[in-house]
Amino acid sequence: MRISTGIKAALLLAASVPAQAWNRLDKDNAEEEKEEEEEKKKKKKKKKKKKKKKKKKKKKKKKKKHHLTSPGSPRHRPPSRSRPTRPNGLMLKEITDMHPNATFVRRQGEVNAWDNAEFRAAVKATGKKQLIIAGIVTEVCTSFLALSLVDAGYEVFANTDASGTFDVKLAEDANRRMERAGVTLMGLFGIVCDLMRDWRKTPGLNEVLPFLDKYQFAYGLVARHHAGSIQNGTFVPVEGTLI
Repeated sequence: MRISTGIKAALLLAASVPAQAWNRLDKDNAEEEKEEEEEKKKKKKKKKKKKKKKKKKKKKKKKKKHHLTSPGSPRHRPPSRSRPTRPNGLMLKEITDMHPNATFVRRQGEVNAWDNAEFRAAVKATGKKQLIIAGIVTEVCTSFLALSLVDAGYEVFANTDASGTFDVKLAEDANRRMERAGVTLMGLFGIVCDLMRDWRKTPGLNEVLPFLDKYQFAYGLVARHHAGSIQNGTFVPVEGTLI
């Protein structure tokens, strides 16, 4: 019995999509394995120096594997806190100034905002099913929340312009993980235009253009030059060939 190409593709796609978007690392069920180069050298020397094996038993002994919860593991450290008295510090003044009437949820130590009951309640209270999110660090602040929201039944749009991380690879990995789980990746200009829909409506040209001039300056320059050419009433002849 032959299976059509379309059915094969559907089965392959279904097998590749995780049943749950937020597949969390479990500290009690995860292990980090690492073998040092020095240990490899010791294994080679061990064969040549059998007579000295007992005397140097401690030096020849293999290093134990580190569990994620063991004190010696590089991943065993206090989680980042969102309280002002913790390492992450105060909320950025630019954000609080921009949203004076917003409700700010002070997490008590949860890395993933969705793990905070007050935050979950605030999101549910909006009554919205589409959420536009951003975070300081793409693979933590943004992706952890985005994946949790997908599992909770929300349609998530991640503003990739408003999130960053330590290098390009980490950003690409995090964005790929979110996109694979169903998160829509967009930039500021795309989000603004999709919400506005029509320059003639409100909010439209009069409200959005000043916003773009401030936060999407490249687009603001287009409007500035257009206005400048009309006000001056002159242009270099060759410029006329461009329109």
